[in-house]
Amino acid sequence: MPGQRDTDGAPPPVPRAGTLSAVPSDGPLPSAPLDGLLPVVPGSAIGIIANPMSGRDIRRLVARASVFPNAEKTNMALRLIAAAGALGVERVCMSTDAMGVAAGVFRAAGKRRPRDGRWPELEFCELERATADAEDTRRLVRRMRERGVGVLVLLGGDGTVRAASTDCADVPLLPLSTGTNNAFPEMWEATVAGAAAALLATGRVTPDEATYRAKALRVRTGGRTEVALVDVCLSTVAHVGARALWDVGTLRELYCAFAEPHAIGLSSIAGLIAPTGRTEPNGVRVRLAGTETGTNAGAGTDAGPTAPPRRVLAPVAPGVLAPVGVLEVASLRAGEPVTSAMARGTVAVDGERELEFGPRGPVEVTLTPHGPVVLDVRAVLARAAERGLLISPRADIRDSKDQTYQEVR
Repeated sequence: MPGQRDTDGAPPPVPRAGTLSAVPSDGPLPSAPLDGLLPVVPGSAIGIIANPMSGRDIRRLVARASVFPNAEKTNMALRLIAAAGALGVERVCMSTDAMGVAAGVFRAAGKRRPRDGRWPELEFCELERATADAEDTRRLVRRMRERGVGVLVLLGGDGTVRAASTDCADVPLLPLSTGTNNAFPEMWEATVAGAAAALLATGRVTPDEATYRAKALRVRTGGRTEVALVDVCLSTVAHVGARALWDVGTLRELYCAFAEPHAIGLSSIAGLIAPTGRTEPNGVRVRLAGTETGTNAGAGTDAGPTAPPRRVLAPVAPGVLAPVGVLEVASLRAGEPVTSAMARGTVAVDGERELEFGPRGPVEVTLTPHGPVVLDVRAVLARAAERGLLISPRADIRDSKDQTYQEVR
């Protein structure tokens, strides 16, 4: 059930009657304190994991894309923490790193003054031996689950979210875009995101109304299995190499859990020709023409002759709108494995090459509805507005015929 958590990541206890403002939208305004801060909910906790390596990839420099310096990740974490404190979160667990993100948070905490507002209790989650790779993210997720966080906020890109998803169980994730590939995380102001996370962590909004279960793609070849949250792409490139996908002419098969027309990256190809939502039950698969068209577009396949492809002008990378030939588009049904016709090449998951395959290890891709639980910021704040969760008892909302606005005193 979306939002349901196991015993390691148990939700915080529901506060006593009168401390929550969960009232029907047509009921009386909630009784929030006059200082505007919501009561602290005992046991409530949020985790923040900031990937210090995200958004600094050479691809962003080459494409003149925006780069996320670690100083900005520190500032985002500070805004998340401030929002959590104002909305009654008792504890925030912050990841540590060797590149200054956590150190900046620590310094800012030491300079706080009483007039700066309420902050939650701040804990730093430290790893004994950091490896500076995806395993660090997975270990931090496990540590924070053990500490009972109700929401995990991730500062990173698709790779960071993918790593966290393998160990988060049913603890909701809130991915904020600070990475190289950013199809899964959304771009939210950290203050707004922190408010949404706090409302869920304190139980003022329930998981059933504030989260959804994401889809995922499981890809198997040669005894290895990888998981993607956005897309799996097969190319004719023989080796993983630098992992980045530079040449769209080498792409042959694309499988997407969801495909949005406003996305950046490979999923935008499918999003522009067959848009598929994040919460729709099915995904989409696309056979691509590559640089060869007309016959045997997929290297080493048994595809046979094909009609000339349609061309999709897609934003496959920051600053790059590339014409991509599309031969076939079909629905990708959940739970039904699809075996690739390609004989050899590499598999990219969420935009990065991870697996090499040959004739002895065909590639099988399966869409599963059992991805991570994700916090829906829009849904949370819509519920807060409907119930007046952030309105003090002195608020007087008028609806006068001679007024064209709602006045809040």
